[in-house]
Amino acid sequence: MGEHRLNLSTLVFSVAIIILVSYSAKSQALKHSPRFLGKLATTGNHFAPPQFHYETRYFQQRLDHFSFSELPTFSQRYLISTEHWVGPQRLGPIFLYCGNEGDIEWFAQNTGFVWELAPRFGAMVVFPEHRYYGESTPFGSAKEAYKDATTLSYLTAEQALADFSVLITDLKQNFSAKDCPVVLFGGSYGGMLAAWMRLKYPHIAVGALASSAPILQFEDIVPPETFYNIVSNNFKRESFTCFNYIKQSWNEITSTGQTYNGLERLTKTFNLCQKLKSTGDLYDWLESAYSYLAMVNYPYPSDFLMTLPGHPIREVCKRIDGFPAGTNILERIYEGVNVYYNYTGKEKCFELDDDPHGMSGWDWQACTEMVMPMSSNQDSSMFPPYEYNYTSFQEECWNDYGVKPRPKWITTEFGGHDIHTTLKKFGSNIIFSNGLLDPWSGGSVLQNISESVVSLVTEEGAHHIDLRPSTQNDPRWLVEQRETEIKLIEGWISDYHQKNKAIFDM
Repeated sequence: MGEHRLNLSTLVFSVAIIILVSYSAKSQALKHSPRFLGKLATTGNHFAPPQFHYETRYFQQRLDHFSFSELPTFSQRYLISTEHWVGPQRLGPIFLYCGNEGDIEWFAQNTGFVWELAPRFGAMVVFPEHRYYGESTPFGSAKEAYKDATTLSYLTAEQALADFSVLITDLKQNFSAKDCPVVLFGGSYGGMLAAWMRLKYPHIAVGALASSAPILQFEDIVPPETFYNIVSNNFKRESFTCFNYIKQSWNEITSTGQTYNGLERLTKTFNLCQKLKSTGDLYDWLESAYSYLAMVNYPYPSDFLMTLPGHPIREVCKRIDGFPAGTNILERIYEGVNVYYNYTGKEKCFELDDDPHGMSGWDWQACTEMVMPMSSNQDSSMFPPYEYNYTSFQEECWNDYGVKPRPKWITTEFGGHDIHTTLKKFGSNIIFSNGLLDPWSGGSVLQNISESVVSLVTEEGAHHIDLRPSTQNDPRWLVEQRETEIKLIEGWISDYHQKNKAIFDM
C-alpha cells in the first residue's frame, strides 16, 4: 500500500433561552476534562475474567526523574507475559503498551490486538501502569498523592514516559535482552504517549502504533469545535430528526428546571437516584453519554464501557425517533440514553456522580499541561453553544488546585505545530491509526507524513477499535487495517535486525 489510507466502500432557541443555555453550557464546559476513557477504568468495576495470562509485578520508580533530589520512590505496577517470548538468543521483540490514565488491568483486557500478536512475533508483552493511577500511586496512598498541588506535581506525561523508559531498560538488563527490539503500543492518551515516546526516546523503541492519539488537540492547531462537531455528525448521519431532538432538548431541560418543582420533575423523568441539584449536572450526564457513544460507535456489540449493541448510535436514534408525534422531547431523550446507561435493563436508577471522591488524576493533568480547548458551534453542533474561555478555565483550575495551566507546554515539549514538517524531518516508524467516527480523530494525524510515519484512516472506525480483541464480527476493513499494521511492524523489526547485523559484520 503506497498510500496507507483504507478505502471503505471497500469518523459531544429563543434569544433569551439561547443566552441562558449558552451560559449554562459554558459553565459546565469549564468542568469538563477532555473525554478519554481512563476515568472509567477503576478497579473491580468492569473487569471480565482475565482472557490473557500475565504476571503482576512491581518496580520501584523515582518520584522525579528530572532532579537529583533524594525524594521517596514509589511502586509502579506492571503486567508482564513471557509465555510466547522466544528469548534473547533469538532477539525476541518486546511489546510495551503505554499505560493510560486508569487501572492497567482494564487496558490490558481491552487491548487484545497486542496479546494476539505476541505468539506471531514471539514477543514478550509488558503493560506498565501510569503513575498516579490504579495501584501505582506515590506517597503511599491515593489520598495522600492527590492531596494538593505539591504532591500532584509529579503527575505529568514527561514523568510517565521516563517511567516507561527506565522500566523497559531495567527489564532488558534483567532478561539479558539488551539487543531485543521494543515496539510501543497505545490507544487514546496512551497512543499519544506511544508517539511521544518514540520521538523522545528513539533509542528505546524501534516504532510505535499510536491509535486514536489526538496529539494535535492543543492550542489552535485544530478548531476547538472539532470534537463536538464529530460527535454531532455521528448522530446526524443516522437521523437528522434525532440530531434535532437532541439539539432542542437542552432548551427543554433549562425551561423545565426553572419551573416550580422543575428539578424534581427532571429527576423523575430521567429516573435519577438522587434529587437533581442543577440542570447543569443533567447536561453533563447527557453530554457524557453522547460523547462516549460516539467514541465506542463500534459495528459490533461490545462491553468496553457499557454493554452496548453494534452501531449503538443507530439504536439511540431509533428509540428517540420511534415515539408517536406529540411525545415530550425529554421522554424521547431518556429512552435514547438508556441505550448507553442501561441497555441490559438492570439499572433501577442512575447516579450522576461517577467520581464521588474527586480523585480524578486527569482533571489535574487537564489543568496543568493537557490543555485541550473545546467549544460548541451553534450551527453545526447538537450541543448547547459555547465559546472556549481560557481565562475562566484558568480561574477554575486555580480554584480547584491552586495552579495555572501551561497551554503551550505540550507543543513545546513534544511538538504539534507544523507537524508534517517536524515528523518528516525527525520522526520515523510511527503509525497513527484513526476511525473517523471517533471524535478524537479530528485532533490526530490523518495524512501520511513519510514512508515510515503513516496514517491509517478508516471511515467507519471508532475509538482505537484496531487495538480491541478480534471477533468473528470484525468487518473486512478492520481486518485489512490490522494486517497493514502487522506488515509495518514486521518491517520495523526486520530493519532493526538488518542494521544490527550490518554493525556486527563491520
